[in-house]
Amino acid sequence: EIVIGKALSVLKHTLKDITNSDILFGQCFKMADLGCASGKNTLLVASNIIDIVVEVRNRNNHKPPPQFQVWLNDLFGNDFNTLFKLLPDFYAKLKKEKGENFGPYSFGTKVPKGLESNALNIYMAKTSPPNVFQAYGKQFETDFTKLLQLRSQEIVCGGRMVLTLVGRSLADPTSDDGCCIWELLAQSLLDMVREGLVQELDINSFNVPIYYPCEEEVRNIITNEGSFALQSLTSFQGNWDPQDNDYINLNDFDELSQTHGENTAKAVRAFAEPLLASHFGEAIIDGVFNKYKKHVAQHLTNNKTRYFNLVISLAKK
Repeated sequence: EIVIGKALSVLKHTLKDITNSDILFGQCFKMADLGCASGKNTLLVASNIIDIVVEVRNRNNHKPPPQFQVWLNDLFGNDFNTLFKLLPDFYAKLKKEKGENFGPYSFGTKVPKGLESNALNIYMAKTSPPNVFQAYGKQFETDFTKLLQLRSQEIVCGGRMVLTLVGRSLADPTSDDGCCIWELLAQSLLDMVREGLVQELDINSFNVPIYYPCEEEVRNIITNEGSFALQSLTSFQGNWDPQDNDYINLNDFDELSQTHGENTAKAVRAFAEPLLASHFGEAIIDGVFNKYKKHVAQHLTNNKTRYFNLVISLAKK
């Protein structure tokens, strides 16, 4: 919800460019949220987009709003029978026309091949050999290029796409905001190895399917793929603890670090637990994240590392 709120200004600016175009709108405004949340936040982005479109159309030329068609991805946590109860009564109309006017997306990547040398790490780390950084970067280039190619086939000319990515602030892939949060999780797993609860071989065969790109990488891939014009690329920082609103101090006080460590561990567990459980088994999960919150707390007392988020607005050529 915090990231959605931070990206709202980019959504507004992007939508204003196309809101008054009858050519783009026709009778139906189509949007796809392929990175939609689960639970009550599932409809948040779609609701924001509809509100912005209606507001701008009313203010500029008093035209009635178009019909809206929304695509959401079928996440495991989404019970659409329950979700539709959040909506007012409506009659569904089926449309045969292809093409989307607007798409807000989040993005993921795959685990690259050739990471056998990344021993005792689960992601790019300061101790990783150069080929690991190259493999992750190449995999991201392949996956991000494919995403742009596929979405360009679905979005009408002049349509817009907004992407939100967790990235890194520096070109150096070992920067703290690029890899530290995963290094601390690897340390927690190594603690379990020392206690005989996890096998070292299991860590060596596990790497997370994620990549945090820098701005230059994103710009280059968009330019080289060629289907979209880059309208804007902005960034903002977010604390690891989603409940932490302090963006002034560069390190945590001891009494705060424990709380922030625990909240960060809960947030990371929400998306990392399925990956860990499928590889290491359910039995270790509580123990790993109990250790993880302590490692995070210790780190934050020395250096309050933050997420570096990218918000990208693209126009289909």
